Amino acid sequence: MTQHKQLVRMSLAAILLALTVVFGRIFLIPLPWTHGNVNLCDAGIFIASLMLGPWYGGFVGGFSGLFLDLISGFAQYAPFSFVAHGLEGLITGLITKHLPSLWGKILGLTVGTIIMVVLYLVSDSIMYSFSTGILGIGPNLFQGLIGAVVAFVIEKPLQKRIKML
Repeated sequence: MTQHKQLVRMSLAAILLALTVVFGRIFLIPLPWTHGNVNLCDAGIFIASLMLGPWYGGFVGGFSGLFLDLISGFAQYAPFSFVAHGLEGLITGLITKHLPSLWGKILGLTVGTIIMVVLYLVSDSIMYSFSTGILGIGPNLFQGLIGAVVAFVIEKPLQKRIKML
């Protein structure tokens, strides 16, 4: 990869990280029973994974989850979010890299969402109770699904507009 192309990819990853944090704070639905919230951060993570690949998807996912928790008053979730959203972006990117078809994208987005949901089930169970973890499955699944749909719809037109990749 040329130096210019690598710089463009890194810059786009940084922009997507910033946008993911902004969207995660603007589009926010608090969930008192799980001590968390539903937001649009997964859309940015999935867009980074689909457009830039697994490592950038993992970077955007991990750090956006971490930063969102730190600035939202949920610092106790920060390490869990770093891992959950980082793996969400990494695994989604790995699957779509090796299966670039329509079904590969759907599989990648689905597996990425499931990974995030399962890891938040574990984190809620560790920090609070298994019941709290179970209560978080629906909202986390909803958040992942909305993020996947937004990314699926936006990624192709965005890819066409950014011809430098």
